[in-house]
Order: sequence, then C-alpha cells, then structure tokens
Amino acid sequence: MNDSADAKAQRSLTRLLEIMRRLRDPASGCPWDREQTFASIAPYTIEEAYEVAEAIAHGEPPALEAELGDLLFQVVFHAQMGAERRWFDFASVANSIADKLTARHPHVFADARIDSAAEQNRAWEEHKARERAERGLRGSSELADVPLALPALSRAAKLGKRAGRVGFDWPDAQGVRAKIEEELRETDEAQTTERRAEEIGDLLFAAANWARHLEVDAEEALRLANAKFERRFRAMETLAASRQLKLESLTPAAWDELWNEVKRGEKPHPAGVQ
Repeated sequence: MNDSADAKAQRSLTRLLEIMRRLRDPASGCPWDREQTFASIAPYTIEEAYEVAEAIAHGEPPALEAELGDLLFQVVFHAQMGAERRWFDFASVANSIADKLTARHPHVFADARIDSAAEQNRAWEEHKARERAERGLRGSSELADVPLALPALSRAAKLGKRAGRVGFDWPDAQGVRAKIEEELRETDEAQTTERRAEEIGDLLFAAANWARHLEVDAEEALRLANAKFERRFRAMETLAASRQLKLESLTPAAWDELWNEVKRGEKPHPAGVQ
C-alpha cells in the first residue's frame, strides 16, 4: 500500500470512528445505538461474519466489500463501548492484533526460518500453546479456551484438533471413517430418543473430525450443502408451479424426477471470490 492509499485509509477510519462516537453520544446520539451493550451487539457481530462468508461463496466482490464494512463497524462499535468503560479503544485493539501477528510470524519479522505452510501451522499452534500457558490456561485443560460460542461443527473439529496435539486423535482419515461406521451402527441400535440423540451427536462429532483429517472445513461444507439444497428446492418449486403441480400431492417418485431434472439442468455453482 503506497503513502496515498495509507492516507486515504487513515482518513476513512478516522471518519468511521467519529461517526461511531456520535452515534453513542449520550446527549445527541442515536437512541438505539446508545442502548446497546457488548452482549446485545454480539449476535449482530456473528451474523455479519456469516454474511461475509456468504458474499465470498457467491463470488460477489461488491457484496463482499459491503459486508466487510458491516463487519468492521461491529469492531468499531465494540471498541467504542470499551473506550467508554476505559477498558480499551480501537487503537489498543489494533495494536494488540499487530503485536500478536508480529510475535506469531518470527520468520517474517525476526530471524526464524519457516519454509512451508505446514511448518507455519505447527509453529502457529505452538506459539498459541505458549500464550495459553502464559495466561495460566494450560494447567486446567488443553481444551480450556476453545470458545463455547463457536458453531457446533466448528467447535467439534477444534476440540479434536486440540486434543490431537497431545496425541489423542485418530491416526488418519481412515480411522475416523471406521468410527463413523461404528456410530452409525450404534445409532441404528439405539432404542430411545435420548439414546438416539446421544449417538447422533457422536456421529456428527466424528464426521466433523473426519472432515478435519481430510482438510475440509465441516462448517463451511455444511453451509454450502444447505445453500445447494435450498437452491435446488426453490428450482423444483418453480418447475412444479410452471406445470401447475401441487407440491403436497407429489409422490416420492415425482419428487425424485423433479430433483434429478434440476440437477441435470444446474449450471456449475461459482466457487467464490478467490
């Protein structure tokens, strides 16, 4: 980024921070913005992160630009509330991540040598482990700071990965595949709703970690599968309407025919913003 671009970015950020201060002004600010707390804003922060992911998946740069702006506003909002309580402000938040990135990339900002992405991943995890130890978390559990707020599939994979660092893991993807077959059998054998729920949970946990061993993000994979199902179902609805078919009256065979017709006519889905 050249000096002109740096200056433009600084002006834009200064403007955004000033807008946020005015929105939270006790006397002249927006009533809704003044009433918000960290807890009330948190769901919006999570929602904006998902909307960024959706814009990426749809391959829409203008939408991505807008959603990144919405997500940045969430950071600014939290920073302003922190400044009001004298806990932290935007500058300290930015400096905190800058310090963290510098410390976690000694091969860029110091004399360490790392020659591959795999080595970097290992070094990154080792550095994070040292940070947790410094914060006194290691004594409680290797899993101490895996966030409860993560989506369940993401958290399952992260728990598995964290346990794997101390040797508690399947040796390879095939080992997890065998575990999935075991959980399928146990689900089939379950006789009560409570036991079925437990076994389905075990199955989903194993599936998330199978995806991890295959280097697939389970949460993202399911999100894309949801989008694909919705896209195809809406297309089936359109086809049925064009043929004056009532959805409720369709037989399983008719549904299959519509589904396969939609699949055959579907264009390749965009892979997303690269």
